Amino acid sequence: MNTTRLPSLFTPEPLTTFDEAFRSFMRPFRWEPAPEMPTIPIEVVEADDAYTVTALIPGVTKEAIHVEIDGRQVMITTEFKKPVYEKKDVRFLRGELTYGFASRVFTLGYEIDRAKAVAKFVDGALTLTLPKLVPAHAEPLKVL
Repeated sequence: MNTTRLPSLFTPEPLTTFDEAFRSFMRPFRWEPAPEMPTIPIEVVEADDAYTVTALIPGVTKEAIHVEIDGRQVMITTEFKKPVYEKKDVRFLRGELTYGFASRVFTLGYEIDRAKAVAKFVDGALTLTLPKLVPAHAEPLKVL
């Protein structure tokens, strides 16, 4: 007759690799949040003949902002660069700014007339005036 021996809870036995892995998994850990990606908050307003898009992009130059229009889709991209400090012996006491690439893509109800679109960048705010390209029989896209 075969007997099956169950592990004892009271006598210590040598740890196996599985036991060590299980115990390290059950150990408490400290949660480190992932670094945030920079974002581009926007506001879109529709009029009868055009859309007005306002995007807040502080801390970048107008040369670093790229706007692409493809039909009804608009994409705004930029890069938030980390500032270079003149003195090398500075200490960071708090760092809450985010750096890296940021993009925002959204789709509008009508196609955009790219030839008449206007972009202005003043005081960290990008304002896009996007005239609608509306054929006589076109209707806006309905959301189901």
